Amino acid sequence: MTLSESSAGTARSALPFEAAIAALNAAGSVTIVCHVQPDADTVGSGLALALVLERRGIPVRVSFAEPAELPQSMRTLPGVWHLVPPADVPDQVDLLIAVDCGSAGRLGALAGRMDGAATTLVIDHHRSNTTFGDVNLVDPDAESTTAVIARLLEAWGEPLDAVVAHCLYAGLVTDTGSFRWVRPGTHALADRLLATGIDGPEIARTLLDTHPFAWLPMLSRVLGTARLEPAVRDGTGLVYVFVRRADETGVGSEEVESVIDIVRTTTEAGIAAVFKESRTVEDRWTVSLRSRDSGPGMCDGVDVAAVATALGGGGHRYAAGYTAYGDPEGIVAALLAVLG
Repeated sequence: MTLSESSAGTARSALPFEAAIAALNAAGSVTIVCHVQPDADTVGSGLALALVLERRGIPVRVSFAEPAELPQSMRTLPGVWHLVPPADVPDQVDLLIAVDCGSAGRLGALAGRMDGAATTLVIDHHRSNTTFGDVNLVDPDAESTTAVIARLLEAWGEPLDAVVAHCLYAGLVTDTGSFRWVRPGTHALADRLLATGIDGPEIARTLLDTHPFAWLPMLSRVLGTARLEPAVRDGTGLVYVFVRRADETGVGSEEVESVIDIVRTTTEAGIAAVFKESRTVEDRWTVSLRSRDSGPGMCDGVDVAAVATALGGGGHRYAAGYTAYGDPEGIVAALLAVLG
């Protein structure tokens, strides 16, 4: 059974692999851009592709606009030597690939590099993707962007070795929440990656279960801001917290991003939000939204991607985000107005 055959859904066979492969084969130079505040899915996708291009002899760079450094938990991923700071990303390139980005805005300050690319290729799995590339390889049914990359490599005839599989597994294990949110074919892909000899438990531990001591007092401060709005969306309920700039002292972006996975466990709320204050821009907040597919007394599956899109962002049905501007009271009011 091939990877494609083990995946469910007719949409999977309709992806434009031929166009993506043609763009890759024609490129003499490649830039791969990950989204701002990168996670293991975007970085794992970028580095997996870079490793394959490297062995094909194609010059390649990987970058993201912010923060200035790669989160600590991802620094053991193979291929990190391909990462360069935004200032070292060339203005002109044969092929620019955006990985795990639902829109050009997710590229941050590197969005302008698209103008200097002869061809742009978007590889993603967000349902809200705006198809902003010349070629768009977008599968909203995929568990992760690394899962799309795995199928692309199979169609391209590129073998999976351990270093590439390590990067792909990193995105798969994190975007599925350690395989809590899976689809038919998810475990078949995981088995194929693990069969290359990678250490799955160690990869998961490094990415998901390793934090500095400063994470604990940060959680104490942040969780102390928790508020519950039980009447939101006909009783589905909203729980939210704030992460202030001062709360981030001594912790990295991955510690801040982990807060949503704690807040979302609230029994009385089917929707969770974390408002994260910008470290650099006054009155700018990054907002993470999560919802559950069901629960006691709650309606099924609040589509937080639709909520985020209405507020200028996007994402998946049960995991999405957007950027807000203003004071805490105003940004909460704006979210409540959309949720109804």
